[in-house]
Amino acid sequence: MNRKKLTIVGLALMGAVTYGTASNEVKAQQAAKTEQIAPKELKALQKKVKNNFDSVGYHMELIKAMGIENPALFSLYEGWMKEKPKNANIPFALGAALENEYSPKAKTYLLKAIQINPNLKEAYAALWSDASRWGEEDKGREYLKKITEIDPEDASYAFYYASSFKNIDPEKNRSLSLAVADKFNTSERGAQALYWLAHQTSDVKEKEAIYVRLKKDFSPAKYNWTGSGMSAYSDLLMKQKRYTEAAALATELFEMTKQENWQQNAETAVKFAQYKEAKDSKDWDKALGVLDGIKVSRYSSVFKMIPVAKAEVLQQSGQTDQAFATLMEFYTKSPSPAIKESLTAYGQELGKDKGAVQAAISNSLRTNARVATPFELKNYAGSSNSLADFKEKVTFITYWYPGCGPCRGEFPHFENVVRKFTKDKLAYIGINIASSQNDYVLPFLKSTGYSFMPLEDVKGRDKGNLDNRGAAPMNFLIDKQGNLIFENFRTDADNEDELELMINEVSLL
Repeated sequence: MNRKKLTIVGLALMGAVTYGTASNEVKAQQAAKTEQIAPKELKALQKKVKNNFDSVGYHMELIKAMGIENPALFSLYEGWMKEKPKNANIPFALGAALENEYSPKAKTYLLKAIQINPNLKEAYAALWSDASRWGEEDKGREYLKKITEIDPEDASYAFYYASSFKNIDPEKNRSLSLAVADKFNTSERGAQALYWLAHQTSDVKEKEAIYVRLKKDFSPAKYNWTGSGMSAYSDLLMKQKRYTEAAALATELFEMTKQENWQQNAETAVKFAQYKEAKDSKDWDKALGVLDGIKVSRYSSVFKMIPVAKAEVLQQSGQTDQAFATLMEFYTKSPSPAIKESLTAYGQELGKDKGAVQAAISNSLRTNARVATPFELKNYAGSSNSLADFKEKVTFITYWYPGCGPCRGEFPHFENVVRKFTKDKLAYIGINIASSQNDYVLPFLKSTGYSFMPLEDVKGRDKGNLDNRGAAPMNFLIDKQGNLIFENFRTDADNEDELELMINEVSLL
């Protein structure tokens, strides 16, 4: 077997599985490109493959030339499999090409490959990717385990195997992740294992201890996952109002990496320290001026801290009405339990009871609401559903597709929240944006037990203000009257309470 060719394919397969990063395009929706090739050249390609069945690279060249959806391709490969029933590379090459296009047809050929060669690591890797799209997490875990047995020195699959226990056995996930960091202490995967371990723990002291180890054992100048971990560590310090420590960390990382974002982070932390000093000195104008000078992306964790800090200064300087208004404006777009608690406290200072504060919140949400763009889409029961079908319920819409790793990562957190609401109060809709992956949808739901109603998107339709812009996941919340209230939010283990809060707020409109 040509190991070099297989390694290339294996890396492509690994790249198809996203782990915690958003997908911007649906690869599977893009038709497989077929090269314009003359019959004589095609015949020569087929002859080259037939003379070199063990070269996966040659197989991929031929498959690309013929087109992955070409019936003649399948007839050709079925013939070769009968001709060479003991050659695992023939079904593997076709299965790998199909898997790389997110095709539900891949599994049949990949299973044939491991039946012939039970130690074909790359076939198990492709089966693992495919299993996640069927919702077969247990089978996927078995495939990963097999890979670690075949090749114990593969850091990537040791990491993936450890991570596969995240939702079913956190302690095993923890012990295996630490083992990955110990064994593969010169690998990006070792750093990645510590990053996710810190991200997943709710124990703040343990989280910080892991970040400290990550920085010590995996230099931020060398490992990308350490850089991501240090960003999270900086966020943790900022949330705890340890601004001086956050500034020192950012300065150190800038000196190590020369990345401008760390210089910006250091400047932001310094400004927060200046704001705190001015506030403690009751220099309200200076404190507000410093906060007004902080410019960060709306996706930065610091972004939510600025209006809260401004409101604190305004309230302490006797401008509680402006503090209330500042927080209300922000809450309407980005609610959180902590901000609502502050709103309630400021409201009480202004003589508003909880009912009056809630009425003010609902009024602000209605003022900013827009009529949601209607749709009618096919469901997977042979009929269709429109947005109007869900009136009198809060409607939660998520755009997804079976091959989307970040989508699958959000679903468990969605379930933790939506199961707190009855189906007569909340409609939970999942719009699949990759029609080519339709065959995965119902098996995925059956295997996972997820409770959303699946609908199939229509390519090119006018989505109006429910436009996912070709991306997944993308989420929306619509009120009982069909008005769009919240959009473009993400949910993970750290903010499930925010999704629950948003649904409750929308239910009151």
